[in-house]
Amino acid sequence: MIRTARAASTRPARFLGSSILALGLALSGPALAQQDDIITAHGVSSFGELKYPEGFDHFDYVNPDAPEGGEMSISAFGTFDSLTPFILKGNAAAMSSVFYDSLLTGTLDEPDSMYGLLASSVEYPESREWIVFHMRPEAKFRDGSPVTADDVVFSFNTLVEKGLPALRVQFKDITNAEALDDRTVKFTFNPDGPLRELLMTAGSLPVFSKAYYDTRDFAESSLEPPMGSGQYDLLSVDPGRSVAYKRRDDYWGKDLPVNVGQNNFDVLRVEYFADYTTAFEAFKGGAYTYREEYQSKIWATGYDFPATQDGTIKVETLPDGRPAGTQGFFFNLRRDKFADPRLREAIGLAFNFEWSNESLFYGLYDRTDSFWENSPTLQASGMPSDAELALLEPIREHIPETVFTEDAYVPPVSSPDDLADRGSLRRAGRLLNEAGWTVGDDGYRYKDGQRLTIEMLNDSPSFDRIINPYIDNLRRLGVEATANRVDAAEAQERQKNFDYDIVTLRFAMSQTPGDELRSVFGSDTADVPGSANISGLKNDGVDQLIRIVADAQSRDEMTVAVHALDRVLRALHIWVPQFYKGVHNIAYLDVYDRPSDTPPAQGLGNMSIWWWDDAKADALRAAGKL
Repeated sequence: MIRTARAASTRPARFLGSSILALGLALSGPALAQQDDIITAHGVSSFGELKYPEGFDHFDYVNPDAPEGGEMSISAFGTFDSLTPFILKGNAAAMSSVFYDSLLTGTLDEPDSMYGLLASSVEYPESREWIVFHMRPEAKFRDGSPVTADDVVFSFNTLVEKGLPALRVQFKDITNAEALDDRTVKFTFNPDGPLRELLMTAGSLPVFSKAYYDTRDFAESSLEPPMGSGQYDLLSVDPGRSVAYKRRDDYWGKDLPVNVGQNNFDVLRVEYFADYTTAFEAFKGGAYTYREEYQSKIWATGYDFPATQDGTIKVETLPDGRPAGTQGFFFNLRRDKFADPRLREAIGLAFNFEWSNESLFYGLYDRTDSFWENSPTLQASGMPSDAELALLEPIREHIPETVFTEDAYVPPVSSPDDLADRGSLRRAGRLLNEAGWTVGDDGYRYKDGQRLTIEMLNDSPSFDRIINPYIDNLRRLGVEATANRVDAAEAQERQKNFDYDIVTLRFAMSQTPGDELRSVFGSDTADVPGSANISGLKNDGVDQLIRIVADAQSRDEMTVAVHALDRVLRALHIWVPQFYKGVHNIAYLDVYDRPSDTPPAQGLGNMSIWWWDDAKADALRAAGKL
């Protein structure tokens, strides 16, 4: 079951709960006016720098003259029964945060900077202990009512009281939200909290209509289109099968610099499928128009069909400037049998990546070893530096001794010619023995009279071919391992409630990590239903390192802390790392154009900065292919 913790969006708005891991890098050029210790600006950045000056016309990576019209359609897996993405109840449709604006919005070329959307400007002290947002008077909800400071305060309080449980963790260091007047709202922070990031935590808040929820319960899932101020509204919904959003002609913020050249499609459509293979066949049949390919076998062998041969569908590989993503088999450490890291390491040794890459992936992948894979600046390597040791020594009692005595953990290379690599399996067997799991007369591993059983949860038939050989190797070790394929609805529910032994997940990690790491690795989220702490990790040392990352006052300080955190997480063996490819493999109906052949570093922007090309569409119609 591969689920990615990066939610689809028409722009990088960084809504909490739907995009909690999208933090990043400020580039250059301060654009701030300062009086005493109060900073007044048109945006905020983790390290106080903004690329775009006040009064900028548009982001560099957009085409400000992009035509508007047409449709972009993509696929999704599983099911949905709600258009409410910020609550635990129900399964929200893909892109359902599109209804809302936030106070600030992000960019695709500055991952840790945000600029005014609902807010025209901000004020905050150098200490960052509070922030005031000055809201645009022209901002309107879909029904024409103004977006006010009271709506912002209502949105914050509602998310804390009724939103996803993980949001309460994210918001815990916001001590107060108050409306100073109709157009001014102030957030006050815990002075001992992660102040570097809290400005953007507040700025990322999706804003709801207080009046709309006077007669509705926010905590109840619904398929009624919510009252938002965003550029898209609901066009159609077929629960569990498809959802489509239409661009609003009366959107209040269309001409703002942060929106120029973006949101170019009249319609954004998502078609749902039960599994990956079915979705691919549907793409070949024209059920949707854009696809990013994640299956190596399909990419290597599946794209030679008539529509690609005659150019109706274009197939491309584009560079991806982001960290490659943290994809792996994650252990559920809430279960006692996974308490010993030696057992977890042994389970990891049974996964023969090299054999899988040659036999299943056509040699297209590289092995993941870091939680910041494909990020040379953030990925730990070798022995810890003196600067890292200064952070690691105070938490020595909480972390494995190998952090100090060995290079950052890298999975050993196995034989590509033999699934049952003898060296790896012998090492795994020794680790199991050391952990007290010995082989009984029936060939299975036991400890304290309990058989070692492991279930791998999976909702994708196409992933069976990866899991099943792994299961075979585990059985060679005496582990009673099984693969349990369930439907998407059951998988979603079991993941929310941590009902699994091992599950596959992919996190899209940031180039400027911060306090959002608590959502994935922090002790205070381990037992919060629906949280992203899928492994259930509770470790005081990790918690302290996350705080150091969040409090870093410079990129150099942050980088050292991330290196330390990466090597500790790897030494804890909370996952079995899988594989990655640092590119976008895409295919799409040849009716689109885009600003550049080199996408922005933080994403393709296909749902927003691309556009529908009428001439290309007319050519396909004339040929009877559209």
